[in-house]
Amino acid sequence: MIGRIVAAVAGIGVAGGLGVLAYAWHPAIAPIAPPASTAFSTASVEHGRVLAAGGYCAECHTRRDGHEGAPLAGDYLMATPFGAIYSSNITPDPETGIGRWSQAAFVRAMRQGVSRDGSNLFPAFPFDHFTHMTDGDIADVYAFLMTRPPVHSVKRANTVPFPLNVRLLQGGWKLLFLHPGAYRPDPAHDAQWNRGAYLAEGLSHCGACHTPRNAMGAEKAGAAYDGAPVDNWIAPPLNGTNPTPAVWTEDEFFQYLRYGVAPLHGSAAGPMSPVIHGGLSELPESDVRAIAAYLASLDQATGRQGGDAARLAAAMRTSTRDLTGPQTDPDARLYAGACAACHANTGATPVPGRPELALNNALWLSEPTNLYQVVLRGINAGEGQAGIAMPSFYHALTDADLARLAAYLRRTRTTLPPWTDLERKAAAVRATLPAPPVAASH
Repeated sequence: MIGRIVAAVAGIGVAGGLGVLAYAWHPAIAPIAPPASTAFSTASVEHGRVLAAGGYCAECHTRRDGHEGAPLAGDYLMATPFGAIYSSNITPDPETGIGRWSQAAFVRAMRQGVSRDGSNLFPAFPFDHFTHMTDGDIADVYAFLMTRPPVHSVKRANTVPFPLNVRLLQGGWKLLFLHPGAYRPDPAHDAQWNRGAYLAEGLSHCGACHTPRNAMGAEKAGAAYDGAPVDNWIAPPLNGTNPTPAVWTEDEFFQYLRYGVAPLHGSAAGPMSPVIHGGLSELPESDVRAIAAYLASLDQATGRQGGDAARLAAAMRTSTRDLTGPQTDPDARLYAGACAACHANTGATPVPGRPELALNNALWLSEPTNLYQVVLRGINAGEGQAGIAMPSFYHALTDADLARLAAYLRRTRTTLPPWTDLERKAAAVRATLPAPPVAASH
């Protein structure tokens, strides 16, 4: 009897394993002769260009680690918990790119995460989002890519260790976490909301950075848009768990996504800058507004903004609280000398170009990572608000200075518990950044 049970269990296990293998295996799609650029209509190529910008194709398929690569030629480093993954060449080079990919092969990669040769792609490529795009949009992105200049470029080898580097095993990941198929409009919402959902959940894959990941590298299903670490920054929550005093309303989201600065929340920096200025800036204004409307609904902004006026007034009262009269707090003096010239606001609302720190995500997150990143690296004139820059304090402030500044701002600008281990964390963030050149003295 026991022997039969063991045999049955073993049989089920073998059958299940074979089923997973059958699901994970895909045939190669025959290569094609690279199509002429005239094979695609001008309208399709142009629409594909806009979509490729809104999907940040160039951002993840162009090397940028001090050895600037050709656009879309791949070799961009994606540091994952499982090892380094380098992006593919998606120019139409017939040998190292996708020049011999048919449209069917490209659609399969976008919808199912399968390469032309039948191998499974790692989910560092967000096919779990691109699968929700329409056939027409995927075809137009293909048309755009196939009309780019071909670049012969071989990417570096991934460092994902065995057995995680076995592509066939990705079939099990997809079985658990891939939900293929084009986005279906939700009849409970209007056309603008559905357009925003289509873009945010599909093409622009917002959740890929703003949703935490589980041990298998998939987005946590019950924590959509709860915020997550990415590229040595923290992508803040985009839903109702965002802790900043002023609610991220549709207009705040729109101003931020369209122009790189939200009046009550501050400027874009770090990984968000190219998303805005190199990606979303190419989308029609109506599309950016639709994304803003969708995100504001996740943020439950309409029901939460009733107390914004009082919260804004309270935040503005703190802006200059320690800057008048005899200064006895050494941390306040440090802030006054390094930051107050730009960040002290005396009016009822922040002055454009002078973000009010008491309203900024950086001070309200669970860790000081983003605050340290901005202070150490600065913000150049093309990153956030056009023409407005913040200098780097990499050389001007020690890790001990940064710790004092962070503790002071958290204590005086928020109602949250203090951060801990601040000096060590400052050193850790500094270690992720290249040292900027020291300004010449005169």
